[in-house]
Amino acid sequence: VGGLLNTKSLTLDGELALIGSANMDRRSFELNYENNVLFFDTKLTAEVRQRQQDYLTRSIRVDRRAVADWPMTRRLWNNAVAMVGPVL
Repeated sequence: VGGLLNTKSLTLDGELALIGSANMDRRSFELNYENNVLFFDTKLTAEVRQRQQDYLTRSIRVDRRAVADWPMTRRLWNNAVAMVGPVL
């Protein structure tokens, strides 16, 4: 199943996993009241790491050349969304 993954996750040293929705910015912490959860659990961390790897395997790399090949309408739309996004 495809789609957009908006979770933020981090695995560290096979022991720690951080999972949540918060970006590392003031808006996430002060306005949106988003949260992350820190786990100290080797089994859960291994499962999160496997999930991360699955996402990476199925992902599509977007590089400078790919963006240059986008039609002008897509680039304009992306720029408009980027400008309005912070106030939504």
